[in-house]
Amino acid sequence: MKAEDVPQEGNTTLGGQRKAMYARGADGRIGIVASQGWEAEEIVTRQAVEELERLAADARRRALAGETSPLEYHMYRARMDITLLSQVTGLWAWRVRRHLRPAVFARLSPALRARYAAALGIETQRLDRLDP
Repeated sequence: MKAEDVPQEGNTTLGGQRKAMYARGADGRIGIVASQGWEAEEIVTRQAVEELERLAADARRRALAGETSPLEYHMYRARMDITLLSQVTGLWAWRVRRHLRPAVFARLSPALRARYAAALGIETQRLDRLDP
């Protein structure tokens, strides 16, 4: 992409920030160009966020019913999935999936709870609550 072709339509999901994109300048060299984003990117981002919010609401409902652990709700609320939470915590994905079971989650060690809380950006005590 040429530097003058970098989209500058604006993307409200960026919150007024710009993002770096690589583009070829007039001199033929590839460099970083600031972009305000474009409409298509905004539409896709909003759809993804809406889906994660729907998953979080569903996980909250199921956690209140005792069908899943609060960890699943917090995972979706932090805009993560099992793969990403696994990578951030350094745990195998199968272990994260196992911790989504309420009985297993209730027996997690304080160290493992702290690990999840740090990955999710919340306090350890909040991990058990389902605050919207």
